[in-house]
Amino acid sequence: MKKNTYDHIKDTAITVITLSLSFIISLLFQYVFEVREHVTTVFVFAVFLISFFTKGYAYGILASFVGMLAINYAFTFPYFAFNFIIPVNLISAIVMVIISILTSALTTKLKQQEAIKAEGEKERMRADLLRAVSHDLRTPLTTIYASSTTLLENSTALTDERKSKIVEGIKEDSEWLIRMVENLLSITRIDSGRVKIIKTPTVLEELVDSVILKFRKRYPAQEVGIEIPEDMVIIPMDAILIEQVLVNLLENAVRHAAGMTELSLRVFTVGNRVIFEVEDNGCGLAPEHLKNIFSGYYERREELADGQKKNAGIGLSVCAAIIKAHGGDIRAENVRTGGALFRFTLDMEETDSDE
Repeated sequence: MKKNTYDHIKDTAITVITLSLSFIISLLFQYVFEVREHVTTVFVFAVFLISFFTKGYAYGILASFVGMLAINYAFTFPYFAFNFIIPVNLISAIVMVIISILTSALTTKLKQQEAIKAEGEKERMRADLLRAVSHDLRTPLTTIYASSTTLLENSTALTDERKSKIVEGIKEDSEWLIRMVENLLSITRIDSGRVKIIKTPTVLEELVDSVILKFRKRYPAQEVGIEIPEDMVIIPMDAILIEQVLVNLLENAVRHAAGMTELSLRVFTVGNRVIFEVEDNGCGLAPEHLKNIFSGYYERREELADGQKKNAGIGLSVCAAIIKAHGGDIRAENVRTGGALFRFTLDMEETDSDE
């Protein structure tokens, strides 16, 4: 269903339900509690609510006229008959129209300000992302250029062993750039809304096996402790994207957790939620970075000139975008005993008994 159609249905439902409740409450006031003074107030309040919770001016103004007709027909003498001669009905109609226009104008202005604020935040994040990309791409591109230049200009003077090391370095930097581009494509497509997450039931054990297989191809020397439930757990997800999240988090620990000797991936269930945790015992996260660690620009100032590739900002932004698109949440924190912990949650597939 298109968004505009959904909005019209929602606004129509709000209008009909609110006016119906107002009519019923007014009937109770007049014919059960014999309180006639507040009938007009009930409909004025209903017009205010409709104008506040619907888009534009049309629904509020329409509710004003419907409310005026309802008051005229059911709550003024002669009852259950229209009489447009009575001045109080005209005054009530004018008051309700004015309220609906003012309320609609106010809510429209507030929504516009929120949209402007949200767009400004997106622009700030884009600028941060651009700075992070510029920083992260500079080192591997410079290395590739320098290495290829060395091979071209000094090929005859280099030993075969030296040539192999240079080519291996070019290969590693190229692979890193490919992963960086994959992350960038993922985050831009998800943020722009051009990619719709298609969830398919995925067995947790198979997902973890695939993640560890990909991770070990890149870091064969790094051991990863695995803890998953013994029972079969099935999660609706885009398995490729969630694999990317887990691989990014594991790679992030290898690249940035200085002093790390242990790395673990834990998965457990709480109610109908599946919780994933990637934990290391390295140097931990700087407290000033924790708040904005998933915003797209995360780097340590003391590492700016060390000549190392740093894609934590991009990788973590991708993780946050993917988990958000799945309807989950992701957080990072420091472990008391030392190290960092990244945690995200996903909804678990409903069982047949729950459907």
